[in-house]
Amino acid sequence: MSSAIYLGIDLGTSGVRGSAIDEQGNELAAVRLPLPHLQQPSDWQHVALNCSAQLCDQLDAALIRAIAIDGTSATVMLCDDDGQPCSLALMYNDQSCTAQAKQIGRIAPNDSAARGTSASLAKVLFLREKSPDARHICHQADWIAGLLCGRFDFSDENNCLKLGYDPVRREWPSWLSALDIDRALLPEVFAPGTVIATVDNTIAQQLGLPPDCQVVAGTTDSIAAFIATGAGEVGEAVTSLGSTLVLKLVSDKPVFSSELGVYSHRLGETWLAGGASNSGGRVLLKYFNQAQLDEMTPKLDADTDTGLHYYPLVEAGERFPRNDPQLQPLLDPRPNNDVKFFQAMLEGMAAIEAEGYQALVQLGAPSPTQVFTAGGGSINPAWRKIREHKLGVPVTTAEHSEASYGSALLASRAMQGMMP
Repeated sequence: MSSAIYLGIDLGTSGVRGSAIDEQGNELAAVRLPLPHLQQPSDWQHVALNCSAQLCDQLDAALIRAIAIDGTSATVMLCDDDGQPCSLALMYNDQSCTAQAKQIGRIAPNDSAARGTSASLAKVLFLREKSPDARHICHQADWIAGLLCGRFDFSDENNCLKLGYDPVRREWPSWLSALDIDRALLPEVFAPGTVIATVDNTIAQQLGLPPDCQVVAGTTDSIAAFIATGAGEVGEAVTSLGSTLVLKLVSDKPVFSSELGVYSHRLGETWLAGGASNSGGRVLLKYFNQAQLDEMTPKLDADTDTGLHYYPLVEAGERFPRNDPQLQPLLDPRPNNDVKFFQAMLEGMAAIEAEGYQALVQLGAPSPTQVFTAGGGSINPAWRKIREHKLGVPVTTAEHSEASYGSALLASRAMQGMMP
């Protein structure tokens, strides 16, 4: 057995998590540290390096061969040649750049993920107006990886999708010129899992890393979480059962639908198509607290359908698998029995999940062959059985679904010459 160790660092929405694994994928150590609600690059730097140091303290750091970083999609900033921030960071959920998004909407192709107020590109157009001396566009993961190796001119294909990168042709498209984007600002784009550079000597000494430890191109947090599940063959899918329903399906070709918010990330020689519904766990928590849900779960009868055909939403509006901003929640009639009401909501969400995968198939993706489950809802056995009935394929709970574990896998596979 090899003694090599690989690190993955995940910059999530509210904290940083680190995972250390061996070549067999066994998790050797994990650290989780909080981030402040209002974040700036200095916060990421402090917490990410602290997380790395704590992992190294739990291990023989001299055995660490590579590190990969993932971060929240479309969290972006500008920096100078030395990596010093030239701007504030605009977070993944910032939707303030409306004028810039309208400008992009007049130019970008309809299927581009760079359209919209929350995309990286709109944020960059806004930031560059206030930072004319900037030299590099850095996503959250790019900048932390850059601090590790002293290079700030690179990114990965997944993070760059919402910046306008064309993953099909693997190039920056010509239409960006109409936005007066300085090509020198744009990063060199690598496939996730590509070896980029050796860790900076000062940082290596500080953490106790070997002098040949490598920094590997990372990805976004949601793609890293997908990688963590072990799914990767064409037809394998992952449903994240969190506050919302997020579906991802491995496809042999890219599929897109701006209407449904569907786009495809490149993963090696395959594609990861996905969409997100507004239905999900937050609907359940509107009617029941967690203790009530836990009490009712053993009483669910997954083999007997309630006959109620709900479309569970917290409020009006849905985008995937139906694009209808006026779609009303359908949760009537409500039975007197709370367990039956709970089960009917789960059945409704399973129906939405099935409709979502069918929508991806209609766009050209393959039919799912197996669905891995991640997120808080993955531990509900009755819901899993209900979903199997609706989906008609095996549904299993993923052993791993932490983004940091997925990034550690990227680092490991890079050093073993394997694709993501």
